[in-house]
This record gives sequence, structure tokens and C-alpha cells, in this order.
Amino acid sequence: MKKILTIIGILFTLTAFSQSSDGVLAALKAGNAAQFSSHFDKTLDVKFPMKAEIRNMPKADAATAVSQFFSANKITGFQLTSQREMSGTMYIAGKLTGDTNSYNLTVMLKDNLIITVRLN
Repeated sequence: MKKILTIIGILFTLTAFSQSSDGVLAALKAGNAAQFSSHFDKTLDVKFPMKAEIRNMPKADAATAVSQFFSANKITGFQLTSQREMSGTMYIAGKLTGDTNSYNLTVMLKDNLIITVRLN
């Protein structure tokens, strides 16, 4: 019985992360900043190219900043290069494609919410 409950728990956790990461990936591939921002935690750490990292940025401020970045750089898509889960934290890495440039993106999710966004 313990084995069955353990297996069910593991499957539930993997399914929950899969659904959340699928939504994040779909938003990034569509270049949809609003949909991507809907997965933000109440506060998160954000790093943009050539700027210092901002820690504990409120969700609304982070959503505005990401939306402005997507618009200014004409983000049109995303190519996933790595995705993994360790100790309840999901990591997604890849390339955001813009009109003329591409940007390395790393996203960290915990409890199905984005807690870190790093763009280089």
C-alpha cells in the first residue's frame, strides 16, 4: 500500500509540473508576455540583459517589465534547450527569438509558479 501511495504521489507531482511547464512553454513559443506572466509567483527575481538583477520584484511590476522587454525586442518565439526538475524545482532554459536578436532565457518554477526569470 505504501508503494502504491508513493507511486501515485510521484505521478501527481510530475503531472502537475508537466502541466505548468507546458503552459509556460506555450506562452514563450507564442511570444505571449501576458500569458507567460500569468505563471509568476507573487514576487520573483528578474534579470534583464545589461542590468542588475532585481530581487523580490512584485508580480505586477515583473509582468510590466517582461511585457516591455518582449515588445521592445519583438519576441516571436522560444526554442527549448533544457528542462529538468530537481527537489521540487523546475528549470527551463532556451533561446527567446526576437526580430533581430536572440536571448538566453532561464526560468525557475517552484510550486508551479515562476520564481526566477533571467535573460542574457
